[in-house]
Amino acid sequence: MRFRSKLPDVGTTLFTVISRRAQEEGALNIGQGFPDYPIDPRLGEALQAAVAEGRNQYAPMEGVVELRERIAAKLAASYPIAVDPLAEITVTCGGTEALYDAIQTVVSPGDEVIVFDPAYDAYEPAVRLAGGRCIRIALAPPRFRYDWDLVRARLTERTRLIIINNPQNPCCTVAGRDDLEALAGLIRDRPVSLLADEVYEHVLFDGRRHASVLAHPELRERAFVVFSFGKTLHATGWRVGYCVAPAPLTAELRKVHQFNTFSIAAPLQHAIARYLAAAPDAWSGLSAFFQAKRDLLAARLRGSGLEPVPAAGTYFQLIDYGALDGAADVEFADRLIREAKVATIPLSPFYADPPRMTLLRLCIAKQDATLHDAADRLLKFAGRL
Repeated sequence: MRFRSKLPDVGTTLFTVISRRAQEEGALNIGQGFPDYPIDPRLGEALQAAVAEGRNQYAPMEGVVELRERIAAKLAASYPIAVDPLAEITVTCGGTEALYDAIQTVVSPGDEVIVFDPAYDAYEPAVRLAGGRCIRIALAPPRFRYDWDLVRARLTERTRLIIINNPQNPCCTVAGRDDLEALAGLIRDRPVSLLADEVYEHVLFDGRRHASVLAHPELRERAFVVFSFGKTLHATGWRVGYCVAPAPLTAELRKVHQFNTFSIAAPLQHAIARYLAAAPDAWSGLSAFFQAKRDLLAARLRGSGLEPVPAAGTYFQLIDYGALDGAADVEFADRLIREAKVATIPLSPFYADPPRMTLLRLCIAKQDATLHDAADRLLKFAGRL
């Protein structure tokens, strides 16, 4: 049987490839973004209690009501804003499903979607599956700042969606209120929706505060905003995220969600709701927690030729190896796996047309011992060069 592939040029994700290479070479994997330390024991106990109580059948399609109420309380405490838990919050299979659902909701064949590179790799395939076309706008290293004049020039009558990621993975930058104001001015009189990927909302460094699209009244009215308990609760394998949008947009998103995953694992939802009731500010220490890890790794590597690039947010850290080697980042990353026995993530695959860079992404969501081990291996490798 023959058929025409909808994504003929799409292969296995970079993250899977790097993790597989790390396993093959016996390398320490500080590339893929997942913690190697345990979750809060109270969260695990809440899951055991939910299962024991019989919370094992289908959850409501929109999400367990108690969890959505806890999410609304969390958002009110964080920004503060009022969100209707019944009409404006949908629980999804991680942030990735929420992104996919939102894209399918608003993008039709022939539509254009503005995406900023380096872009998370789930954006473009979802746009293409909806029949749309990505307009990729590159953020230039080393600052990776938005050029709003360039965005204005790329807007057309076919533009239906703009996707922003803040804090930005993989370049570890943070957009501020001024960026949101500039964006609002560009799309004010246009039929353009906004998809804000804010899964690292609580991981900002050096006193920065997150400028959520939900806290911008004008943008909020046309936005789908995506969050992840995987990042907030150090439980990426639980795959529980959520999307917040005005009621009319949420109603349309749920039409996609109900025929995609329908509902998310009930015990996990009940466990998170129970946990947030007991620890309503569980996320409040995340910035300090990860900043200490950022500083640990940066201090170990500084001056080695694998220079840390200042990270403003996310639980990643960029390093610049340009002082040691001028090789392409994919090539150098593979060399690190083979020779240093450390797996990292190159940035160029996140671009449609990558600039010349000597940057790699490291994950700091690791035990301190893991970060020290990685630093030891990298320093030994750098010393040989």
